[in-house]
Amino acid sequence: MSKNVKINFPDILKPSAEDIKMMVACRVHIGATNLNFAMEEYVYERGNNNECIFNLMKTWEKLSLAARVIAGISNETPSDVVAVAGREMAHRASLKFMKYTGCTAVAGRFTPGSFTNQIQKKFMEPRLIIVSDPSVDHQALRESGYINVPTIAFCNSDNSLKNVDIAIPCNNRSRLSIGLMWWMLTREILRYQGKLARDEKWDVMVDLFLHRELDAKKDAPVIAGEEKVQ
Repeated sequence: MSKNVKINFPDILKPSAEDIKMMVACRVHIGATNLNFAMEEYVYERGNNNECIFNLMKTWEKLSLAARVIAGISNETPSDVVAVAGREMAHRASLKFMKYTGCTAVAGRFTPGSFTNQIQKKFMEPRLIIVSDPSVDHQALRESGYINVPTIAFCNSDNSLKNVDIAIPCNNRSRLSIGLMWWMLTREILRYQGKLARDEKWDVMVDLFLHRELDAKKDAPVIAGEEKVQ
């Protein structure tokens, strides 16, 4: 694990102090205890509980690279860029990403053959695929290899990088972390597309990208005639 790594990044593209504070507050830098050898270059050190600590500058560098790649695609049809989110806590974020970027989102179970079986009703021919977790969205990554389409993935320290072209190192198993990363990726895409000035604050709150857990008791339907027994 490399600790003293200097990254030459243009000043205008560097993250603001507020961005770093949000990433730390949402525990973006906290990885898993296991470490895949392919993710070793993104890890700064080990924490007190033996968890991997990501270098946030490398996380931002890969996030910016991914945004430039996505912004460079003309996206003439919504299926040119497909965002896949099999993990429940990433569903809301992927749908918001679709709303603000105009791509296609697959929130929930990915139907096998969506990229390879032409007779399937939901068949798509993407030019770029984005996944929230390589472990959960492995079927989409496998099919991307069959059709030779580049992929971007939010990767934890124990994720494999097979069929992943651009890995964004982060905590992809926390609703706060993965929601913030999708929000930041969306904002950077809009900046590179010229729809949002770099010194302008985006009026979309990060809260809209966060998964919300409903209270089962509070939202339970009320049955007519049912009385509470004391």
